[in-house]
Amino acid sequence: MSEDLELIHFHGSALEPDLDALGRLRIGVFREYPYLYEGSLEYERDYLKTYCKTERSLVVLVFNGGEVVGATTCLPMTEEGPEFQEAFVKAGHDLKEICYFGESILLPAYRGRGIGKEFFRRREEHARSLGARVTTFCAVDRPIDHPRKPIGYEPLDAMWTKQGYTKHPELRATFVWKEIDEEVESPKTLTFWLKEWPRA
Repeated sequence: MSEDLELIHFHGSALEPDLDALGRLRIGVFREYPYLYEGSLEYERDYLKTYCKTERSLVVLVFNGGEVVGATTCLPMTEEGPEFQEAFVKAGHDLKEICYFGESILLPAYRGRGIGKEFFRRREEHARSLGARVTTFCAVDRPIDHPRKPIGYEPLDAMWTKQGYTKHPELRATFVWKEIDEEVESPKTLTFWLKEWPRA
C-alpha cells in the first residue's frame, strides 16, 4: 500500500466532521457504472447518519493529505434499515449474528494498490470483534448488455470470491435511486454476497 495514504478508523459520532467529504466521495464514485447514481449531499448526510448513531459501526477513511480519497463502512445488521434486513428475516437468519458491509469506494487514481483487500481485512476484524458469524454486502444487478457498461468493464465478482464470499441469488433487496439518465427515481435490485465464520 502506498506510503502517501493514511487509513483512519472512525466509530459513531467521530465521523461527523468528515460526513460531507464522505458524501461527496460516494456521489462521485457511485456515479460510475454499475450504480450510475445521481445523488445529493442532502440525501448522503441523512444516509450516513446511520453510522454516526452507533459506536458499533466502523468507517475507514483513506486520506491523501487532507483529502478523503477512499472509504469503507460496516455496522451490525440489527442497526441497519428494514430494507437491508428484510431478505435475511424472510430466510430465517438471526440478524444479531450478521455484520453488514456498506460501501468500499476509491477514486480511480488510488485503485489497484491492494486497498480493497485491506478494506475487507479491517471490516472482517471489526465484525469478528462484534461476535458476527456472517459478513455480507450487496451489489446492484445489471444485465450483461447494459448500454452504459464501459468497454472492457470487469465486475468485482472474482475478487469477492477470492475473499471468501459467495453470491446468494435468493437474498435480494430493492432500493430506489435516480440514475444519471433518468427523469425520476426507479427501483433497482441488489443481490447479497455472504461469508460465514465458525463459532469462536
